[in-house]
Amino acid sequence: MNTYPWAAGYIDDGDRPKIVTSRFHLEDSYTLERYHATGGYAGLRAALGRTPAQVHDEVRGATVLGRGGAGFPAGVKWGLMPAEKYPRYLVVNGDESEPGTYKDRLLMERDPHQLIEGSLIAAYAAGLAQVFLYIRGEMPLAHERVATALNEAYAAGYIGRNILGSSFSVDIVLHWGAGAYVVGEETALIESLEGKRGEPRLKPPYFPAAIGLYGQPTIVNNVETLSNLPWLLTNGAQAFTAIGTETSPGTRMVAVSGHVKRPGVYEIVNGTTTFRDLLYGDEFSQGIRDDNELKAFVPGGGSAPWFTPDQLDLPFEGKLVGAAGSMLGSGAIMVMDETTDIPKAALTLTHFYAAESCGQCTPCREGGTWLERVLQRIVDGRGTHADLDQLMEIGESICPGDFPHAASERLGLAATPFPYKMTTICFVGPSAYAPVHSALTLFRDEFEARIPASATRARKQIPVTAVGAH
Repeated sequence: MNTYPWAAGYIDDGDRPKIVTSRFHLEDSYTLERYHATGGYAGLRAALGRTPAQVHDEVRGATVLGRGGAGFPAGVKWGLMPAEKYPRYLVVNGDESEPGTYKDRLLMERDPHQLIEGSLIAAYAAGLAQVFLYIRGEMPLAHERVATALNEAYAAGYIGRNILGSSFSVDIVLHWGAGAYVVGEETALIESLEGKRGEPRLKPPYFPAAIGLYGQPTIVNNVETLSNLPWLLTNGAQAFTAIGTETSPGTRMVAVSGHVKRPGVYEIVNGTTTFRDLLYGDEFSQGIRDDNELKAFVPGGGSAPWFTPDQLDLPFEGKLVGAAGSMLGSGAIMVMDETTDIPKAALTLTHFYAAESCGQCTPCREGGTWLERVLQRIVDGRGTHADLDQLMEIGESICPGDFPHAASERLGLAATPFPYKMTTICFVGPSAYAPVHSALTLFRDEFEARIPASATRARKQIPVTAVGAH
């Protein structure tokens, strides 16, 4: 099969296991009629035939890793809520906004009932009183499809009181976000849901499982994470863990963009598929455009440290990618071929994170903008050699200690394991520095080439402490 015109970027080739995209090839996959015809809501029925504790144990035993970036096991996360504290809430994070990432949008557009069913299963298993589905403002089709599916599910008795004749009752509230990148961070999303500015909360004490939405225990799960649950409850944990590896079972969706012959979204086997498979395999991206050489790739969304061709044989295994100095993150790979202007590429990503800072933390608000201005000066051919050192020093004020990177050992740097230390509440600040550090570490010669011959190292530098990192 090839790309389906109505699937907006999803590509299904080969006979790989399909857990969350099995309906994507159907033109009417988003309707309740089609969902019923393909086994829809069988997982919810199976869950309601067991106790909530049994369902929770099934999810915990399957080691369903979070697909939103952190990779924390969903079943373990549900168990972190304090006992006997009610009501409890589920917040579904549909604010997909990481550069290069567009898999959750497809899940909401192509199979909204799967997400709704997964949310109901989670609510039942964890004893949650209400579900809040937060969708990014720039996804109007996803919002429309989910809203229609919710109306269908309410009418069919899947949502509301005494669902399917059981004692289980729950409502789902749909909320349309305003498009702030920082709201992808779970506590900022909760703030937005409460009608406040979308700014991250300090942790501790505001770990959502303990103090979340309206001050109550709250589980925040990603769209893809919850979309795994209907298949899991229908087929069982043993079938789920038979796919992938022991530490990374199941499948995951990966969005590939940039300089490949066939960009798109693929559902791959977790833990065994390598970056080489995905970028060069016939059933995936089919190689670099124009048969150029690969120069670098970002393995986990715009905030991930970059990799080079010598990391191609790493599998999609969070621990191995982390040990190599990056992260799988949001499931997005951005590919750069030999024609890429590296300083400009770094500037593009840094501009995004600097512009999306909520302004709450000084190192992020000032440091990100400072990084962007210095980079712009270099790209415009007005930089100095001192500017290159200045970039690293600014980054040090945002992320104290050597930033992790696959090239660290080769360059004689002391790498620190991911996640890195930071002087900000959330990862937006470090995300502005990630492309700068990667580009300068791996391709410093391209920055040096942009420095005019007349430039000297005599330009006065502003003290790094001015960024205000304390």
